[in-house]
Amino acid sequence: MRIAVINPNTTTSMTARITAAARRVASPDTEIVGRQPSLGPDAIEGPFDGALSVPGLLKEIVSAEAEGVDAHIIACFDDTGLDAVRAIATKPVIGIGEASFHAVSLVAHSFCVVTTLSRSAPLIEDNILRYGFSQRCRRVFATDIPVLDLEKPENGAGERISAFIRQGIEIGAEGVALGCAGMTEFAQDLQRAHGIPVVDGVTAAVGLAETLVRCRLSTSKTGVWAQPTRRSVLEKF
Repeated sequence: MRIAVINPNTTTSMTARITAAARRVASPDTEIVGRQPSLGPDAIEGPFDGALSVPGLLKEIVSAEAEGVDAHIIACFDDTGLDAVRAIATKPVIGIGEASFHAVSLVAHSFCVVTTLSRSAPLIEDNILRYGFSQRCRRVFATDIPVLDLEKPENGAGERISAFIRQGIEIGAEGVALGCAGMTEFAQDLQRAHGIPVVDGVTAAVGLAETLVRCRLSTSKTGVWAQPTRRSVLEKF
């Protein structure tokens, strides 16, 4: 089985960290193929960056399908471009935000989300409502740590995330979804520190993608995710 894990931004170091995290949890017979677009924003921090990243993301999906992958993972917690990707892909597609909400809801009755910047929080809240998890999510917290600063030890990102998890626990959260692919390396330490499930969307998405492939399930092509009639427009990008 081959799974494409696509970082929609253009930061190579972040792609490497995401790919490594996915490989750590993948089954022995699963090959993880890390990818990123050549053009687009170096980080996705809100709707503007998200919109800029979609053309490059779509081209990576087309290339990955041509290489014969069995599933795709979009490694951005906003689930950037998820509907568009599901429309053009013939293989199953998992967004790490949606994967996180499903995973944490299986191990915690209520949860909170800890993400990066404040302007990303409304996008995540909208997704939570759309996916049907609004009654389970206590709150979306924003640490106001820029995405690319997560990998800088001097910024104390782990401690700041931990402080918001404590706030979540105080208002009744029994689990946590980490709201950025760049937070993947903090998950296990935070889970040990707080004694509640802490879900990293990258690793959750790998398990879900493997399950869909083994169950021989893919995206419905009836309705909203039907193949677009003008996909040739991608050649212009």
